[in-house]
Amino acid sequence: MKPNLVDPSTVTTEMAVQVRTWRVDEEFSWRAVARAATDLWGSGYGSNQLYGRDLCAAAAHVLGEDPDREPWN
Repeated sequence: MKPNLVDPSTVTTEMAVQVRTWRVDEEFSWRAVARAATDLWGSGYGSNQLYGRDLCAAAAHVLGEDPDREPWN
């Protein structure tokens, strides 16, 4: 099992809404989500797409949504 790069307990509702906007409304790739999040909040992951994927999953869970279903994927 791969380690999760994002601790879901660190994702606030405000952050989750922003991540959802990038991924769903603006159609960012996981890599683009990672870059945008790094630019806005800072992280050591830069544009790592695994970080973007984990961030999207954590955001979806915070919002009570399934990251493997529409509108996330």
